[in-house]
Amino acid sequence: MLMTDRRILNFVLKLSDFTSRLRRMNQPRIIDGKAVAATVLEECRIETAALKAKGITPGLAVVLVGNDPASAVYVGSKARTCADLGFHSVKLELPAETTQAELLKVVADLNADPAVHGILVQSPPPKHIDEETVIRAIDPRKDVDGFHPKNVAKLVLEDPTGFVPCTPAGCMKLLEISGIDTNGAEAVVIGRSMIVGKPMAMLLVAKNSNATVTIAHSRSKDLPAICRRADILIAAVGRPEMVKADWVKPGAVVIDVGINRIADPSKKSGHRLTGDVAYDEVAPRCAAITPVPGGVGPMTIAMLMKNTLQAARQLG
Repeated sequence: MLMTDRRILNFVLKLSDFTSRLRRMNQPRIIDGKAVAATVLEECRIETAALKAKGITPGLAVVLVGNDPASAVYVGSKARTCADLGFHSVKLELPAETTQAELLKVVADLNADPAVHGILVQSPPPKHIDEETVIRAIDPRKDVDGFHPKNVAKLVLEDPTGFVPCTPAGCMKLLEISGIDTNGAEAVVIGRSMIVGKPMAMLLVAKNSNATVTIAHSRSKDLPAICRRADILIAAVGRPEMVKADWVKPGAVVIDVGINRIADPSKKSGHRLTGDVAYDEVAPRCAAITPVPGGVGPMTIAMLMKNTLQAARQLG
């Protein structure tokens, strides 16, 4: 009887160990945006030193109109990153009542400043400012956001002298560094904005990516079924936790671009950040997934710095 009990105990222990190992095997790979961004920024630091040795100090100007708290935090983060890398940094904070003509004059002055290689006007501006007009006023050679029509055309044409919008470029870098093979993969991008969705699709379908791409959005018919086809799912729709577990094919790679602030009484601040993906229920189905925060977010500033370096090289 004692021997039987011992055998049962050994069997239970082995089964428990096997179950634990199986659970670990089924855990998704978390794509760490902070770590990848740190690698990109270290590359930028090395290149900055090389450019400075040639007498070129990369310069980035960031213009903020109004006092939107989230935009102010973002602009401050960009300025700190510039200082850390050794860039020449210009931060212009203009009052909310700044007119369109006054803002265009600021942009024209920055276009003419040889110490400034990159110009970024923080979005969104106050409602009385026509953002499209401002974007078109930026010298496309200094448009490090990649939104000027000439840079959009270069993206479509796969012209490497153009600037790629920072968030989609960051997503592609996460896929590359994580060893995610896009060649022949079916990719679904939820979102059709010029900031993320459309340029993301162009990057995925490009010759060096070779994905088959579907652009979907909140009005797509049977959106969950479209998403379930994806080997790579990019969520950039701006709706908190919209993508549920039954939207995701087992073994898919999920890149969550969304960052949403939602109420959470359990937090001291009264809110928490979440993505466009219901992370807790989706993650167990994935081969790899980005968290929010700490996924795509850190990559946006890192790729902005890379674009500024590219502008500095090209402008000399």
